[in-house]
Amino acid sequence: MKPLKQLRERYLSTLKHSDTEETIDLWFYRPVGFMVALMCEKLHVTPNAITIFGIFLGIASGLLIYPDNLLLNLLGMMLLVMADVCDSADGQLARMTKSYSRLGRILDGVSSDLWFASIYVCIALRLMPHWGSLIWVLAVGAAASHALQAAFADHYRQFHLFFVNGKRGSELDTSEAVAAELGEVRIADEPVRKVFLWFYWRYTVLQEKLNPHMTALRARLDGQQGDEISDTFRAQMRQATLPLMKWTNVLTYNWRAITLFVSILVHRPWLYLICELTVFNLILVYMAYRHEHICKTILKTKI
Repeated sequence: MKPLKQLRERYLSTLKHSDTEETIDLWFYRPVGFMVALMCEKLHVTPNAITIFGIFLGIASGLLIYPDNLLLNLLGMMLLVMADVCDSADGQLARMTKSYSRLGRILDGVSSDLWFASIYVCIALRLMPHWGSLIWVLAVGAAASHALQAAFADHYRQFHLFFVNGKRGSELDTSEAVAAELGEVRIADEPVRKVFLWFYWRYTVLQEKLNPHMTALRARLDGQQGDEISDTFRAQMRQATLPLMKWTNVLTYNWRAITLFVSILVHRPWLYLICELTVFNLILVYMAYRHEHICKTILKTKI
C-alpha cells in the first residue's frame, strides 16, 4: 500500500490547485497525463519535447477535420484529445522534475494556438464551397477571439493562484519582468528564445492594458512577495475570485473542444465558429468586468 500512497502523493503534487483544476481534467486528462509523464521521466524525455510532439498531433487533427468524412473527422478528434494529453503531461512532468522555464511556459501556450489555427483554416477551407469568402471573416474572427479568450483565462487563473499559493506558486508574469529578460538575450546567441520572448512580452503588455485595475493592484503589491501578503487579504481575494474560476475553465480547452466535436458530429462546423464569436466572447466580457470590479474595489481600500 505504501508505494500506492507515494504514487498518489506524487500525482497530487503535479496538479496546480483544486481551485483551478477543471472537472474533466481531473477525471481524464490529469490521470492519463501523469502516466505519460512517468513514462517520459524514465525515458529522459523533456517537457518541451512532449509539447512539440503535441503540436504535431494538434495540427494533424485540424487536417483530418478538413474532409467532410465522419470517420476521418473522428480520427482528428482523437488526435486532438491526444494532443491535450500531451499538454497536460508536459506541465505535470515539469512539476515532477522541477524543470520549469519561461520558454517552456511560452511554448505550452503557443502549442494550443497552433492546434486551433490548423482547425480554423481547415474548417474555412471545408466550408468555402458553400459560404464563399464570408467563412474567412468568421474563421479569422473566431481565431482572434479564441486567442484573446485563452490569454485572459490563463491570466485570471494565474492571478487567482498568486493569492492562493503565493508568488512562487503562480506563473503570473509582468511585462516589465519579461522585458528585462528579453533585453538580456542576444538574438545572435539564442534567436528562437529571443523571438518567443518578444511575442510573450507583447502578450503580457496586452493583458495589462486590457486589465488596468488588475495591473494597478499588482503594482501596489509589487514591493511585497506573494508569501508576505497577509493571510486575511489572501483569503479575501481567494473568496472573491474563486466563483469566477468555473468560467475561466469554460474558456480553456475542454468546453471549446466539446463544442467543436458536437458541431463536427452534426455536420455543422460553422456552429463552432459562431459559438466562439458569441457565447465564449460573452463569458470573456463578463469575466473581465468582474475581475476589474474586484480589483477596483480593493484599490479603494488599504491592503
